[in-house]
Amino acid sequence: MAQLLDVFIGSFLGSSVVTALLGVLFLRRNKTIETQIEAQFSQGLKVFESTRSWKEQALAELFGPLQMQLERTKRAFERWDNKNLHLEAEVIQKGNIAIRDLLLAKGHLIPAQLMAHAIALIEHYDAWIEAYSRIRNDTTLTAQTDFVFVGPAGYPFPAEAEQAFKAQFKQLQQELYGV
Repeated sequence: MAQLLDVFIGSFLGSSVVTALLGVLFLRRNKTIETQIEAQFSQGLKVFESTRSWKEQALAELFGPLQMQLERTKRAFERWDNKNLHLEAEVIQKGNIAIRDLLLAKGHLIPAQLMAHAIALIEHYDAWIEAYSRIRNDTTLTAQTDFVFVGPAGYPFPAEAEQAFKAQFKQLQQELYGV
């Protein structure tokens, strides 16, 4: 009976030691997995926050103001039925300069897929501003001097670029605010 008790106690102690060692190994493994999951989650959260921050900045500093200027100049252009130098100088010229300057100053917020569109808009506005300065600074102007258009000179307004920027504006609004 004493031998049986010794075998039983030995087996019990041996299995306890093995169980404790396995518990320590599993605990270590679980901690390692937990640390990896926390690191992955933290990295994913940083990417999400960074992406959201970029979207908010792009919407507030580039796409929102750009949307407003594009709409403003488009509506002014639609009102251009009679000679209105004030409309051309105060709305069209200032709007064109504002759009061009926004694109140039906030180029770091322009997604790669819109870069060609941005360049097309900048080229159009540069040509228009150059022609406007040349025509409107001419001292021989008469009341019959036409409005400034650069489409016939090879720089038509890039409507596709305008639509691409407006679509990006709407997409960012939807992603950020659900509107």
